[in-house]
Amino acid sequence: MITEIKKTLFIIGSGPGNPDFLTIKAYNVLKKSEIVLFDNLVSQEILDLCPEDCKKVYVGKHPYGEYVPQDDINTLISYYCNRFSNVVRLKGGDPYIFGRGFEEWLYAKTLGIAVEYIPGISSMQGTGVNDIPLTHRGISEGVWALTGMKSNGEMAADLTLAAQSNSTVIIYMGMRKLTEIARTYVLHGKGDTPAAIIQHATRPNQKIVTCSVKDLQKTSQQHEMAHPAIIVIGHVVNLQNNIYSSILQDNRIVV
Repeated sequence: MITEIKKTLFIIGSGPGNPDFLTIKAYNVLKKSEIVLFDNLVSQEILDLCPEDCKKVYVGKHPYGEYVPQDDINTLISYYCNRFSNVVRLKGGDPYIFGRGFEEWLYAKTLGIAVEYIPGISSMQGTGVNDIPLTHRGISEGVWALTGMKSNGEMAADLTLAAQSNSTVIIYMGMRKLTEIARTYVLHGKGDTPAAIIQHATRPNQKIVTCSVKDLQKTSQQHEMAHPAIIVIGHVVNLQNNIYSSILQDNRIVV
């Protein structure tokens, strides 16, 4: 009697790149994976967690460069899920935050493939590793997570609304839009709002620079910042320095 292979696709977020930030569930699935379809932002350290006989297939996209078409990725999902029982679609950060993970979930479901989603820590949460909280009482009322590059090449329209809010603004894939981002804030009288660019968040080669939002382009060029990076805008960027200054000035502990 021939036993039919149970078709299962695991859509996993690998986090910002440092393997220490993987979830336990993601780690356990990777350790028994047979096929891994991985993106450009997945670190080698995480790929090394897979078994030696695991087949690793690169299906990534270099920022604004060469990429594997989504149709080709879908074809590979179909091919491997019909031949193996533990197929992993491994993405950087979280697959459902600008990662097109749910598109692949939908495609697999139409083929009758069982899908399990395993969240990953988003790169925007790497701000906390750099002492920049996403929110803080009395400072930030919320978080806007925006894409700097829509499918048509335009900046997210919500940036205009976000710039007028009292919330932290996180922009993914926005390094080519620094001038446009700065202009939006300047037009709303918020050009002096603190901003940070974090490249390779949580990785050993991480770089971070801070400036006023109006100076994003100039600062990025001066420090040779590049992809992949996220942009953080809001008063949480300078929160640590402000608290330390307050402690020194008042000789008291701020709780």
